[in-house]
Amino acid sequence: MITVEHLTKRYGEHVAVDDVSFRCEPGTVTGFLGPNGAGKSTTMRMICGLTPPTRGGASILGVPYRRLANPGRHVGVLLDAAAQHAGRSGRETLSLCARLLDVDRARVEELLTLVGLSGPAARRRVGGYSFGMRQRLGVAQALLGDPAVLILDEPTSGLDPEGVYQMRTLLRGFADRGGTVLLSSHQLREIEAVADRIVMIAKGRVVADGAKDDLLTTRHGTRVAGPDPVALRTALIAAGLTHRPAEAAGAFLVDAPPEAVGRAAAHAGVALSELRPPEHEGLEEMFLSLIGSVPQEIAS
Repeated sequence: MITVEHLTKRYGEHVAVDDVSFRCEPGTVTGFLGPNGAGKSTTMRMICGLTPPTRGGASILGVPYRRLANPGRHVGVLLDAAAQHAGRSGRETLSLCARLLDVDRARVEELLTLVGLSGPAARRRVGGYSFGMRQRLGVAQALLGDPAVLILDEPTSGLDPEGVYQMRTLLRGFADRGGTVLLSSHQLREIEAVADRIVMIAKGRVVADGAKDDLLTTRHGTRVAGPDPVALRTALIAAGLTHRPAEAAGAFLVDAPPEAVGRAAAHAGVALSELRPPEHEGLEEMFLSLIGSVPQEIAS
């Protein structure tokens, strides 16, 4: 369980995180999304006790992170895979952590195999690892203490498609066994595939928070397409209809009923090939529409 309540972080006049609140329940993967500079990393650092909040607080398993005894046995954290000792091997890195956490050394070999770093890769110095290998090692380190909670920032960055699939399977299995996962990523399709819940922030504020399936259900409006997308867009603008591109080239999602969209097209003499309510909005579309709707003055 992760509970975030009114977290705020100011740096002088700059508001990096503004009154952010959400919960991550056991048995779920929560996708934590937002554009660059939205405040995701700052929020995660505050949850993990690395950055003091200006206001508000966060708890993990009912207490602030800093009050957890031997926190690595309760919370697995990966915030920066590059922050690893370049002179140690992968096995040495995990072995040292195992000693600090008082974990059986057998766990080291188990996790090296789990993340695909067994054999020669385990003996290589971390300084010679690719970024994807560092990510794998960071995830193994987060799992070392057999925690109940995982907090991971971009764990699939640098991984090949097979590695991304393996990571998705690992995180899904962790949550299905009752674990809590907070997962930040820019790979929206992967978040859509693995997450149960979505928390999205922009300009430091939460703009969406809820079950993935609820957030991605049909929204009010109309999906429209035509053989001449430029003429269609011009007709929508002329009619004052708010719209945004759909996932298919030449199609638009319009914040108006089909009748109004049809009248606008007819008035402009624009032919249509599609005019219907949208069946489902993907995470990428939702992300772009919500991020685009956030006023610029919320936080600079």
